[in-house]
Amino acid sequence: MVHINFLAVLVAALIPMVIGFIWYNPKVFGTAWMKAADMSMEKMKGANMALVFGLTFVFSFLVAMTMNFVTIHQFGMQSSLMTDPKALADPTTPIGAYLADYIAKYGNNFRTFKHGAFHGTVSGFLFILPVISVNAMFERKGFKYIAINAGFWIVCLALMGGVICGWQ
Repeated sequence: MVHINFLAVLVAALIPMVIGFIWYNPKVFGTAWMKAADMSMEKMKGANMALVFGLTFVFSFLVAMTMNFVTIHQFGMQSSLMTDPKALADPTTPIGAYLADYIAKYGNNFRTFKHGAFHGTVSGFLFILPVISVNAMFERKGFKYIAINAGFWIVCLALMGGVICGWQ
């Protein structure tokens, strides 16, 4: 059976925080983001940063957990056989033996950083970009706002997918 590598998920959950420190630095995109988001230093000073970073990690952990199923194809095979989870986990049953044989033969196929980064990038463009764009249109934010925030998440998902898929 394919199992979730929780250490890889925890490391991947740190990626948005690390990239965020760089991406939203005033010398990178921070100043442009503040202008596009109508944000000011005064508004930022009133935030409970422990809560912001704590929740950021929790939400990033949820994204990282989801990236397991996006980047590791063997989870799809396993989930399609979930009609009887007990039989699936028992290699002496026909379905358990089938899954064990499949994982033995193909369990490491497409399990590379490059493959995970590809799926993370595609997910960023096909899921994150549209979600941010829809919100931005209703918030009356411009292209720069969309590009900065979607670009951040596309980079993060690429790295998160790479770490999760490649860390066996």
